[in-house]
Parts: sequence; structure tokens; C-alpha cells
Amino acid sequence: MKKVLEDLFEQKRLSRNEAKTILLEISESKFNDALLASFLTVFKMRPITKDELHGFRDALLQLCIPIDLEGRDTIDIVGTGGDSKNTFNISTLTSFVVAGAGYPVTKHGNYGVSSVSGSSNVLEHLGYQFTNDIDEIKRRLDYADMVFLHAPLFHPAMKAVGPVRRALGMKTFFNMLGPLVNPSRPKRHFLGVFDMNLSRLYQYILQEDLNPFAVIFNLDGYDEISLTDRFSFRTEKDDLFVTPQDLGFVQIDPQGLHGGDTVEEAAKIFLTILKGEGTEAQRNVIYANAGLAIQRFDPDRSFVDCIAEAKESLDGGKAYDCLKRALEN
Repeated sequence: MKKVLEDLFEQKRLSRNEAKTILLEISESKFNDALLASFLTVFKMRPITKDELHGFRDALLQLCIPIDLEGRDTIDIVGTGGDSKNTFNISTLTSFVVAGAGYPVTKHGNYGVSSVSGSSNVLEHLGYQFTNDIDEIKRRLDYADMVFLHAPLFHPAMKAVGPVRRALGMKTFFNMLGPLVNPSRPKRHFLGVFDMNLSRLYQYILQEDLNPFAVIFNLDGYDEISLTDRFSFRTEKDDLFVTPQDLGFVQIDPQGLHGGDTVEEAAKIFLTILKGEGTEAQRNVIYANAGLAIQRFDPDRSFVDCIAEAKESLDGGKAYDCLKRALEN
């Protein structure tokens, strides 16, 4: 590690294989906290490269508890977190709307990074039981078209860096990796990031998987479609800037996206929206995200058609029914 740190302090970059190797060694608790903290801090001082991010991803996927879905065609809908916006649980709500429309979702998630209540917080509060039992995961997916994968249960290697990350109290490159290391290896992705440069890296990495995906970065900093400004929409084929008006919506006030100040408040907002009783701004944001996620199953379909399908799922109660099935466990 000391040699690696010396190279990094001299502005050298890691190759994909070097990045993978060092993370595998970190997972084996080979290094003390001081060395780990120094290593994590390097990537706060300069942008991570595609090869470095790719290598770290390779290591975490090798180390995770894998899920063989036996050919089931699913999508992951998740953001990096870390945008410091404290929005309501947009990606989790989007997941249930997409599942309610009949498209299977294997959502990877964790506790909140920069919001009061992340996906794991709100689902745990509502009574969802986390599991890493493979047969149970497939059963839940077949029953509800939605299963939630609580990241810590599938990435035991992360325990080696947990104390250091908590002590540092800031985002590290591990926050960038979450959406890229879903243990079920879904065939489709609808991912949000907190940084424009990171959206490019995601696009480069996901293009190698040869599966449909979309990477979202809202230009005012949200890691999802917020309808507060234009957003970057990167896919396996396109690299676009999309406005709320392009999707048939008006631009909204960011205050309408507030996610509450406690987990209890966040869960109440979550249920209100999923029952179709949210504000117009809240519903429109979910329509937009769910519609473009649905489009990943048929990228040639129009935004308008896919958003209409999302509206039917939310307004017709299908999304809420999906949640009720998921909570039956």
C-alpha cells in the first residue's frame, strides 16, 4: 500500500487491474486505518479515472454474494446519493411504479447518504424484511415484481472500510460504486449520479456491458430527474440534454421535493405519493423517472408513451398494490 500511495501522491493513476488488486487486498484487512484513510482521501483530491472505477467495481462484484436470477430480465433503479438535496425517496418510489407496470425490478440500495431517509431507511420503517437468501429473493421477485437488495447484506468486504468511512464522515469513491455493483447483475439500469464527470464514467463502463441503460444527472445537482432544470441523459446510444418541457411537464420549484426531517416523515410522504395522493410536482417527478426507466425495456419507444404507462401504474393503484405485496414478505 505504501508504494501505491507514493505513486498516487505523485499524480500517477491506477490501471484497472491495479485498482482491482488493491481493493481485494483492502477487503482482506491487510492495511491499517491510517493507510486506508490516506488511500480514500486521494480520490477526494482529484477525479477518479474510468480504469480506477472499473477496477474497484470488478473487485466488489467478485467479492459480493451473487444472485443468479436464472434468466429473469430485471432493472435496477438507483442513485449514488450524496447530492445533499434531501429529496423524498424518488428512486424507491420509481421502482414500485415501474414494477406496478409489470417490469421486474431488483433494486440495490442502502441507508441514506445525504438525505434523512435512504431507500433502506424508509423500507425498513415500513416493515420490509431485508434478506440475502437467494430462493427468497426469487420468490419475492416473482410475487411482487419488486425485490429490494440491502447492500450491506451482499457486500461483506465493505466491512473492512466501514469504520474508516464513518470516521472520515464524507463521500468516498465507495459512494460512486453502489449503483454499479448490484449483486443480481440486472440486464437493465436506470441510474442517477451527483456529478457530470461521473455520469460520463458510468456511461463508458456500462457500454461495455452491452445492455440498455440510462444515466441521469440533473444540471442543478440532483442524482435523478427532478424537473427543476435540464438533465443529462446518457444511454448506450445517446448523449442528450432533456428539459422538463421535452417530457411534457413544467419546471418545478425545488422546495416541492423536500423529503422530510425524520424517517417517519419520509415514510409518510412516501406512502402519500404511492397512493396517488402526492402533490402535482411530486407525482410529475415520479412519472418522469418511472417513464424513462420503463423505456429501458424498449429504448425505441417515445418518452410520452412510457410516461403514460407510468401514470397508469401510479394513478391506477398498481404501484401501491406492488408495495403491499412486497411488504407481505
